[in-house]
Amino acid sequence: MLARKIPGRFPLQNSYDYIIVGAGSSGCVLANRLSEDPSTTVLVVESGPDDTSPLIRMPRGIGKLLVPGNPHVSAYQVSPRGNAPVETWLKGRTVGGSSSINGMVYVRGAPADYDGWRDLGCTGWGWDDLGRHFVALEDHELPANQWRGKGGPLKISMQPAGSPVCAALLQAGEEMGVAHVDDMNGIPAVTDGGMSYQPTTTFHGKRFSAARAFLTPVRGRANLHVLPETEVLRIEFQNRRATGVSLRNKTGTHSVAAAREVIISAGAIQSPKLLQLSGVGPAALLASLNIPLVADSPNVGRNLREHRYLSTQYRLRGGSLNASLSGLGLLRSVLQYLLFSSGPLTHAAHEVGGFVKTRPELTRPDAQIGLGLYSMRPGKAGIEIDKYPGLNVIGYFTKPESQGEIRIQSADPAVAPIIEANHFTAEIDRISAVSLFRWLRRFGQQPALKPWITEETDPGARIQTDEDVLQNAISLGGTAFHIAGTCRMGADDAAVLDPQLRVRGVQGLRVVDTSIMPTLVSGNTNAPAMAIALRAADFILNR
Repeated sequence: MLARKIPGRFPLQNSYDYIIVGAGSSGCVLANRLSEDPSTTVLVVESGPDDTSPLIRMPRGIGKLLVPGNPHVSAYQVSPRGNAPVETWLKGRTVGGSSSINGMVYVRGAPADYDGWRDLGCTGWGWDDLGRHFVALEDHELPANQWRGKGGPLKISMQPAGSPVCAALLQAGEEMGVAHVDDMNGIPAVTDGGMSYQPTTTFHGKRFSAARAFLTPVRGRANLHVLPETEVLRIEFQNRRATGVSLRNKTGTHSVAAAREVIISAGAIQSPKLLQLSGVGPAALLASLNIPLVADSPNVGRNLREHRYLSTQYRLRGGSLNASLSGLGLLRSVLQYLLFSSGPLTHAAHEVGGFVKTRPELTRPDAQIGLGLYSMRPGKAGIEIDKYPGLNVIGYFTKPESQGEIRIQSADPAVAPIIEANHFTAEIDRISAVSLFRWLRRFGQQPALKPWITEETDPGARIQTDEDVLQNAISLGGTAFHIAGTCRMGADDAAVLDPQLRVRGVQGLRVVDTSIMPTLVSGNTNAPAMAIALRAADFILNR
């Protein structure tokens, strides 16, 4: 077989059995599973650099990673709603994808989420199908049970107890009627509500990304090639069959064939963008940009779902990490991390989390909350840690019905797509925003927190009425980085994918990432992205 040498890497073959576009959470899992057979060749193409930065391993390195201009993230300009100011959304652009730059919060969602997909016609996607895959991927610090795994490739650690403020937060939850449970991912918590110390994708004080769990252990396989810092420009087709990809890196532009399938795992922004650039999308849009039509698929890029969090911040009498995250305190924390892999820099985004019902008539939780022992605000150099002890409490409605859209505006792959989020356009999202904000504020007023909280610093007195909440909903929080749904699967002809994640209207092409979700899961999307890939591997390998 002819080969072209990529300097400093491996010989790039002319053809592979499978080409995976994107080495993110889903792509890493697929690379592991599809390359298990040594006779099957797999190429993984990643637009960003390798995951060698020490800031990736350091959990609180996210403060330096999650900034526009960092080479490990892509920054997108987004219209959140109507005339609201444009904001920036960040997604991982490195080996490991967003699992290498996220807050390491390990949450699976509720069984009803997946049963809901099944009931929409997505055969094979109920909790009985997905639940077992979560169990299979987990190596959990807590004891194994029917729905919690031990011995899997992904390390799951619990935020350690010991902070008196965290203990008070859990007690305040109980005062609000929310049970203190051992694991917020447990079935009782996700079906009836519960709070716990935060489960995290960390191990011995270091981030445990999808790359570290699934890709790093197998990168020595001769049949698996991982190609970072390489853009996939388009999917190549012949008679509506995906035959390979056109890719570009510092060595030039190359065409690589896929003997079996091309699998797009580029994320809920890049996956629909790549489909549209390749001629699969709304016919009128593609015609306006002089892109040859391969398959008219009007819903590519539509059904964008995202969790929009609301936030309250408080000044504390003590017990905060603020002093350890700036100035000389940060220097001490860095030394503690480097010498002992311990201390504040080993924490995930939240120390405590859970699921709650924001209205008494609800039969299941409608909001996820995260509680962090820090507070911050915009400053001259970007986001700055407050100089006084602080607490950050966020929450979001877990099942938003507002739908946004992603569409390309040029045939040039280098041009960013147009992204419209349309937050709070659905009535249930507005109702839930108000009830959630009221819940967050009541939480901060519970007796258990009175010895700690001195005042609500944000938003404070400027937000009082329900109308205040609705008028300021966009500025009261931000994106949760849980973008999904833009290449939804379904049994209906309008769905972009069939329930086995094959792109309708073409052959030899699948999408496997959070863009396949018909509706958003009740929680963070990193763990579901990995479980989705495990399920997709079943379909691809006919297991």
